[in-house]
Amino acid sequence: MPASALALVLTAALLHALWNLVAKRAGGDQRFVLLTALMVAVLWAPVGLWVAWDELPRWGLLAWAAVLASGLTHLAYFTVLLRGYRASDLTVVYPVARGTGPLLSALGAVLLLGESLSAVGAAGVLAVTVGIVLIAGGPRLLQALRGRDGDGDTASQRVRAGLGWGAATGATIAAYTLIDGAAVKLLAVSPILVDYFGNLLRIPFMLPLLRDRAALRSAWRAQWRHALAVAVLSPAAYVMVLYAMQLAPLSHVAPAREVSMLFAALLGGRLLGEGELGWRLVGAAFIALGVAGLALG
Repeated sequence: MPASALALVLTAALLHALWNLVAKRAGGDQRFVLLTALMVAVLWAPVGLWVAWDELPRWGLLAWAAVLASGLTHLAYFTVLLRGYRASDLTVVYPVARGTGPLLSALGAVLLLGESLSAVGAAGVLAVTVGIVLIAGGPRLLQALRGRDGDGDTASQRVRAGLGWGAATGATIAAYTLIDGAAVKLLAVSPILVDYFGNLLRIPFMLPLLRDRAALRSAWRAQWRHALAVAVLSPAAYVMVLYAMQLAPLSHVAPAREVSMLFAALLGGRLLGEGELGWRLVGAAFIALGVAGLALG
């Protein structure tokens, strides 16, 4: 992987972990997604419209279809992710999502885009899998699956919920990664426009939420600062990843993004008080080694 692509991926990983921390703290639902999308539409309009002025006249039906599919898949991603954060810990949902997503993305890139993965890359897949188990709770994960917390609610239900929502989120990550990777690599669509117009095109599907204006006003008062932070950080992180995909194979870039686990393990364990920091850092190290193998393979 070129050094420029790696630099983009590393910077994006830090930003991605930060906005996930913010989203977890917000505790929002689809209204939070709508608020964020509206803020992205306004804040990023100067950049999006500037790029669109030259590129948009060259778009064909296939480019528009790819961007629409991207927008809908990202909408599903945000919705599933936030439901997971309400149901379980960030340090369960986030690592499972970010672990399964790139594995499925790499597999899809091999099967659908004709990319290849060596033995070193396969070893990386195994290391990432081990890291997911460790970062999601380590040996105590199995105990939690059978245990019970002090409030009478089973800890196992919370962990299972996190695993389930994390895996579902990972599937949406793989879907939008393949769609967006094809858009920027095969259709030569600008990464900025993939993200910006994908955001615009998913807003109409959320407009029914405006009918409950009282609930939307309540969400605005409680979450506008969190939504603003996500609206700044999330597009910046993802556009960097898309530019990296133009410089390196998707099957290398998608897994390499998961160095964000190193940041999320520290942020989720330290700042959110979700515990088991030691195991989470060991798991993050395994994931980092796996990512290195995938990037090389």
